[in-house]
Amino acid sequence: MNRKFVVIAGVLGALAVGLGAFGAHSLKSLLSAYQLGIFKTGIQYHFYHTFAILCLAILGQFSTYKSLQKACWFFTFGIVLFSGSLYLLATKDILGLNSITSILGPLTPIGGVLFLIGWGLIISTGLQLKKPNAD
Repeated sequence: MNRKFVVIAGVLGALAVGLGAFGAHSLKSLLSAYQLGIFKTGIQYHFYHTFAILCLAILGQFSTYKSLQKACWFFTFGIVLFSGSLYLLATKDILGLNSITSILGPLTPIGGVLFLIGWGLIISTGLQLKKPNAD
């Protein structure tokens, strides 16, 4: 589990840095403050969940819990749907995507639900861990 998700986290992290720099420099003059805020929210959640994937990949090296691997997948697809839809919604005017706004809008909360499921899997795994012996 760990190698695959370390690579996924690396790719997603590099993508977040690239998109963040692109947004801060290239899009700043093209988007309204509101649209930039949407874009920045996408970047923030993209980063948060990339770090979560990386942490779970490292933790997975010491664990056999399949729920951690599932959480990584939920976070990965959550980034694609949540952050991806925010990137597209923020830039829809300059990309000419106004006609698909009704499709993009619902993807954001679906991605958010995927994030919540991933965190729920982590909670579930934590509750299954054995308590350390108190000597």
